[in-house]
Amino acid sequence: MAFRADIDWIETTVGGVSAVFDGPHATPVKVSEGPVFLGISCLSRGRLDLAAAEHLSEHDFKRWTRRVEPAAGDVVFSYETRLGEVALIPAGLRCCLGRRMALIRPDRAKIDSRFLLYYYLSPEFQELIRSRTVPGSTVDRILLEEFPKFPIRVPDLATQREVASLLSALDDKIELNRRMNQTLESMARAIFRSWFVDFDPVVANAAGRQPFGMSAEVAALFPARFAESNVGRLPTGWQSGSILKRASLLSGGTPKTSIAEYWGGQIAWASAADVSQCGECFLLRSERTITARGLEESAAQLIDAFATAIVARGATTGRMCMLGSSMAINQTCYALRSNSDCHFYMFCLAKEVIGDLVHVAHGSVFDTITTQTFESSCVVLPDPRIVIRFEQAVEPMFRKILACQKQSRILAALRDALLPKLMSGELRVRDAEKLVGAHV
Repeated sequence: MAFRADIDWIETTVGGVSAVFDGPHATPVKVSEGPVFLGISCLSRGRLDLAAAEHLSEHDFKRWTRRVEPAAGDVVFSYETRLGEVALIPAGLRCCLGRRMALIRPDRAKIDSRFLLYYYLSPEFQELIRSRTVPGSTVDRILLEEFPKFPIRVPDLATQREVASLLSALDDKIELNRRMNQTLESMARAIFRSWFVDFDPVVANAAGRQPFGMSAEVAALFPARFAESNVGRLPTGWQSGSILKRASLLSGGTPKTSIAEYWGGQIAWASAADVSQCGECFLLRSERTITARGLEESAAQLIDAFATAIVARGATTGRMCMLGSSMAINQTCYALRSNSDCHFYMFCLAKEVIGDLVHVAHGSVFDTITTQTFESSCVVLPDPRIVIRFEQAVEPMFRKILACQKQSRILAALRDALLPKLMSGELRVRDAEKLVGAHV
């Protein structure tokens, strides 16, 4: 690996620039709120994901932080199971270490916290972790007593901060896009619930009020009364029925033989794993691709962008996202395609009713969604004119979400390309800044 001659890189160890602490080897009783219990599931590609984090009581928090209490700037990592995962503790977070978690407390006079985080994520250090991994009968691990001896190379503090600031700018923009997308999707789904679940415009019309945030033209499309139906009270003139009255159900397939010429083509081929691991509105790429001949052999079809892909079987049954481009799907998924090109309405509808689609009367969950599941579904079927108005209202939101996702993908690729070069000193920060400045 090439190193810059004009900067002195010091060869040291993790223990030479920081202190390493282990977490408790037990699990406290969880409570609904309180300090955060940091489990290994909270680590997500260099950041903390606390969306599903668990909590512990103040009493247990004191016990679980006797050895060490995580503080802002500490670097936490997993030393078992999810090896290579790491994150930085932000300011203001009260938390304790969970099982299989450890903490690096940087010596601020020797190493910058953010630089340490990115060094940990660098290909060089990740390969070191793999080389020092001890296989186990149940889980793989790195020996925590050996971890302080792991070698690292660091430049002077000023250079560390420049490198960390540059890479942080990319990650901060990616995180900003993610939060913006969450907000935009929440707004779109809130409008959906207001119009098609809570019937707020109908309630307002019935009371002689102007529906909040709605033009008089759109409000006039909603009735001012309710009528009883076989599914309960519905706005007058609205119906209920199968979701397939408003959408086509498309199934996937896989070639009967796995010959090489079917794979590695230009057509994205989405699977249940791709959809369930997407975690965003739009699926932009698939793990595998297929050739045109392979697609023909699979008896599947190329599905247009914005169709809603849904996992049909397995532990993640019911997970869904929209296709960000034309794709094929394999037999583990279905796709719903709106019959009226109201794709974002269909996505919101599917999100709203998916729990009912995969749930049976006795309360257990299907291992598999079938065609019959969709055919026998019962959803509210509004006036098509109102559906079109909803589509027009939320389309800019979803278009922005897609644009942000695409930008974040470019930024992540740029970060991943710059990371090893900056961590080795091969690339000057000022040269990297020019590349970053064009995208941030």
